[in-house]
Amino acid sequence: MIKLTINGKLTELDVADDMPLLWALRDVAKLTGSKYGCGKGLCGACTVHIDGQASRACITPMSYAQGKNITTIEGFSDDGEHALQQAWQKFNVAQCGYCQPGQIMSAAGLLKNNPNPSDADIDQAMSGNICRCGTYPRIREAIHHAAKTLSGEKS
Repeated sequence: MIKLTINGKLTELDVADDMPLLWALRDVAKLTGSKYGCGKGLCGACTVHIDGQASRACITPMSYAQGKNITTIEGFSDDGEHALQQAWQKFNVAQCGYCQPGQIMSAAGLLKNNPNPSDADIDQAMSGNICRCGTYPRIREAIHHAAKTLSGEKS
C-alpha cells in the first residue's frame, strides 16, 4: 500500500512502487483530469502538483509519490473559480481542451513562483506544455490576466 495525500485527502492505493503516478490517479483513484499524452514527461498533459511543484505524473513512480501531497486539476479549486480558471474562460483558451488541465497546473506553478511574469517568463515556464490547437497566445493572455487578478490589480 502506498500512502499519499491526493487533493487534501489521505489516500492509500494498492499499486506497485514503479507504477506511474498518472495511472494510479486515473485508473485507481478515478481522477481522470490529468491526461496521458507522450508518456515521457515532454508534453505536459499529465501535469499535477507534487508538494506544490508542477510535476509530470506520467514519469513519476509511485515510490516517489509516497507520503507526498498531490494536487490534480480536480483538487485545484473547490468551486472552479480560481483566477486562472476564470481567465481561461474569459479568453476562451480551450479549443479541444485535452491539454488544458496540464496547462492550468503548469500556469499555477509559474504564478506561485513568479506572481508577475513577463511574456518571456511565461513562454519559458509553459514551453514544456504542448497545445496541438496552438492556443499559446490566449494562454499567455490568460496567465497575465490571472496574475493581475491574483495581485488585486484591475485589468
